[in-house]
Amino acid sequence: MFSRIVGTGSHLPSRCVSNADLEKMVDTSDEWIRTRTGIKTRYLLGDDESNLDLAEGAVRNAMEMAGVGPDEVDLIIVGTTTPEQVFPNMGCLLQQRLDIHDCPAFSLEAACTGFVYALSVADMFIKTGGAKCAVVVGSETLSSIVDWTDRQTCVLFGDGAGAVVLKPSEEPGILSTHLSADGKYGDLLYVSSGVSKGFEGSESNRDYVQMRGNDVFKVAVRTLGKIAQIALDHNDMSTDELTWLVPHQANIRIIQAAAKKLSMPMEKVIQTVQDHGNTSAASVPLALDTGVRDGRIKRGDTLLLEAFGGGFTWGSALIKY
Repeated sequence: MFSRIVGTGSHLPSRCVSNADLEKMVDTSDEWIRTRTGIKTRYLLGDDESNLDLAEGAVRNAMEMAGVGPDEVDLIIVGTTTPEQVFPNMGCLLQQRLDIHDCPAFSLEAACTGFVYALSVADMFIKTGGAKCAVVVGSETLSSIVDWTDRQTCVLFGDGAGAVVLKPSEEPGILSTHLSADGKYGDLLYVSSGVSKGFEGSESNRDYVQMRGNDVFKVAVRTLGKIAQIALDHNDMSTDELTWLVPHQANIRIIQAAAKKLSMPMEKVIQTVQDHGNTSAASVPLALDTGVRDGRIKRGDTLLLEAFGGGFTWGSALIKY
């Protein structure tokens, strides 16, 4: 028995922010941002929008594509680093919004790898008979923890959500998932505040994402190449058998380096970083849904999903779509 993706969906905030807009906020330029990151635009929450709104929109789109109703869903998992509140967790908040009842609903936090982690957990639920229709979401509002006066980080991130619906299938679907982490890199990418420690600073002097970009790049490229190869080796497959690479959309240089490690041409890589920026746990499902809806990703295609995030965490999923 396999779990198979039967629907994908995504949702973006209404506010689109271009590099030209950022030029008015910090000492940067469109050329500087594009050449170093590949990013042209990103979407940020409006005043009347929330992470929960994004997650709900993505899931409703995925459920519509899958042709499933609320009564069929028996598992909800949300990967997010920026939950609405401490509790109820994002899974329960989403469950209430969708009018779904009496099933497991929870969120997990693995930074940018959150969706791949959540997908792996849902896959195991379905393969072991613990669920028959799972909703898996990656939803983030990184704009809430970014210092918009820091030109090194504020140009990178955006908000958004992506989701999939999984069902059991006798036909191959998710072939395997592979997760890993190493906390020794925690000081390279982090937000130091938290609930038990107390949130530092006032509303005007909050704690924000801290990143040592060059060091993050080196570890990201190395570990993404490793986790991708593990997935291929586990399934006795070669890069030539992949139809698409769907990577975490951190920046174009990391995407290019990861593709090079696999000897994959960029023509076989789904890229959305130019439009969305780095949306953390939302970036892989956003890219997946984009590829599905614009017709590039077709039924029967073999996909390699991979992500890397603070912790450090990383993971991959080999999928027959």
